[in-house]
Amino acid sequence: MRAAQPEKLAEIYNSRRRRKVTQGDGRLFIIAADHPARNAFSVRDNARAMENRYDLLTRLATALEQPGCDGVLGTPDIIDDLALLGCLDDKVVVGSLNRGGLRGSTFEMDDRITGYDVDGILRDKLDFAKMLNRINLADAGTSNMMSYSHQAVSQAAAAKLPIMLEPFMSEWVDGKIRNDLSTEAVINSVAIASGLGNSSAYTWMKLPVVENMARVMEATTLPTLLLGGDPAGEEKDTFAAWEKALELPGVRGLVIGRSLLYPQDGNVATAIQTATKLVHG
Repeated sequence: MRAAQPEKLAEIYNSRRRRKVTQGDGRLFIIAADHPARNAFSVRDNARAMENRYDLLTRLATALEQPGCDGVLGTPDIIDDLALLGCLDDKVVVGSLNRGGLRGSTFEMDDRITGYDVDGILRDKLDFAKMLNRINLADAGTSNMMSYSHQAVSQAAAAKLPIMLEPFMSEWVDGKIRNDLSTEAVINSVAIASGLGNSSAYTWMKLPVVENMARVMEATTLPTLLLGGDPAGEEKDTFAAWEKALELPGVRGLVIGRSLLYPQDGNVATAIQTATKLVHG
């Protein structure tokens, strides 16, 4: 179909059954898969876990089949595949603006938009936008990210399109980028990202679960979704941390990727069901 009928995608998007971003209990559970396009394939000790696209799509389809999994976040290639497979009806579809600062590159902090843009999200009648905002005070590439982010947030607000920002305070450590996950650093990143754009009317936060999450959530009035990050440690401890953070005012749900798509026991459906119970009770 991709080779012979590429126009079919536009037909699918135009006829897709859409849903409100917030409905029912007003909470969201989104499965994320925008990692490969930024040169990130690893999950735990498997450096190439996400390289098989057919395997990844099977895992995503399994996740989206589970009641209570509200939607998916991805780059255009992933979202287009899921559209062709018929997996997007009645789901919140989040288009990733992605980042041009590829993992391991000399230009990693020069995070330019290389996935969806706001016009593309509107064209395909998607429901939400997402972008990463890594802030490195010692790297001039951050200024480009701030400028692109201002433009994207402003365009999203003008289109009445919700956009979630994923901010980090980042730094170079031994030639690699490390995100500072201290409470103070996350609060600083939230304050900076909250001010991006000429309006905050449609801005959401996408934040890591860190120590003293209550202080973090006191730093913003913007609706917030929690991210999973690179999975580490025992899954039961991860689920417990999510459950505690979901009780905080302002937290509206989860946006999780590798932790649930590649669970330690291999059972994607069970992992998704567990997370669904945390979000929707």
